[in-house]
Amino acid sequence: MKRFAIIGFGCAGYQALAAIRQAGCGAQVDVYTETDLPPYNPMLTTYYVGGKLPYEGLFPFGTLEEIGQRYEASFLTGTRAAKVDAQRRTVTLESGEVRSYDKILVSTGATAFVPPSFAGVEGAFCMRTVDDAVGLKTALEEREYRSAVVVGASMVGIKVAELLLKRGIRVTLADMAPHIFALAAYPEVSAMIEERIDKMGIRMAFSRALAGAEKTPEGYRVTFADGETLDTDLLVLNIGTRAATGLLDPAQVNIDRGVVVNERMETSAPGVYAAGDCCQGRNLQSGQTQIIGLWANAGVQGRVAGRNMAGVGDETDGNILHNITHFLDMDFIGLGDNRATGEVYQYYSPDRRFYLQAVLKDGWPVGFNILDNYGISGILKAHLVKVLRGEKSGFTPEQRGQLLRYGLEGDFIDTLEGMV
Repeated sequence: MKRFAIIGFGCAGYQALAAIRQAGCGAQVDVYTETDLPPYNPMLTTYYVGGKLPYEGLFPFGTLEEIGQRYEASFLTGTRAAKVDAQRRTVTLESGEVRSYDKILVSTGATAFVPPSFAGVEGAFCMRTVDDAVGLKTALEEREYRSAVVVGASMVGIKVAELLLKRGIRVTLADMAPHIFALAAYPEVSAMIEERIDKMGIRMAFSRALAGAEKTPEGYRVTFADGETLDTDLLVLNIGTRAATGLLDPAQVNIDRGVVVNERMETSAPGVYAAGDCCQGRNLQSGQTQIIGLWANAGVQGRVAGRNMAGVGDETDGNILHNITHFLDMDFIGLGDNRATGEVYQYYSPDRRFYLQAVLKDGWPVGFNILDNYGISGILKAHLVKVLRGEKSGFTPEQRGQLLRYGLEGDFIDTLEGMV
């Protein structure tokens, strides 16, 4: 009987296991996971801390027991893999035990990045894992905080700022980037969001590099690079993530910012695959490989990896950068690389209830930003992906009808089609 290993059991690992079994493959599958928790969506952690989601809601695929009943596998919880020898296809455990496999999937995800200047700050919080969420929720229940500094104006950072603001805490949102959502929003859209959250009482400190932080009797003192200091009761770091690639030897496997894979999710080492936030897949827009740290992308990569491990050929031509988040009673959707340039088209709905900015190059869309209308996002994403794949055609009658129903006018739809 063939033996497979899945190292790391998040969305990508789960979808790989499901795909292996759905392909009819009966190989023995060992799943290495350092905790006894089932796969969870990191983007749901703020909903749990904010009281909008029960603890069980963090785990969309059910418990490990339920998953085990659904897809047969050996779950090695609390077992840490220390090394993967990609040439020999072996996994070395922390205990020193070495296990051999026919195929290995590395789906170790990413970890929260804490800069060295903050690494030794006792009691500061991150927001990435279930343990992070439980820790912050417990702290907020046990103590009344008056002020907080949230470092990182990201999709997670704004959600953390929101849940703190709703508790009556004075919040400062800090980032060295010049705008909120700097990797997803166009500057004009960032400015609109910033104007709104400023009116809600969130202080912003953008284009401000942070030099470090220190513990004080009252809380923390945050120091900016220009020497200004800010005292706060609570410090939450959402600076970003780093791909967890430490199990692999760069001399054996091609690693850039993440593990580099092809369209079959194969690494440069035969029989070794990677999927999810630890790896670089193809950016459909740029044609380059990069980390696309999104839940849906991890699912696609995991399924493709699992099917190829099972011997059923499958490929993915890549994905686009896309984000959708709801916060402070507004929605933001970013589709495509916000660095792509072209002609800018702006649309306010007649009732001023939503805003759309589109960038078109040579008459075809290369990116969208949407404020407060998630109903059109799926259609526009599908249209953008189709264009990037070279399928330059208009909307279907059904799609056009949906866009009209959600508030777009016919002339602007014609512009977005790239056919005028």
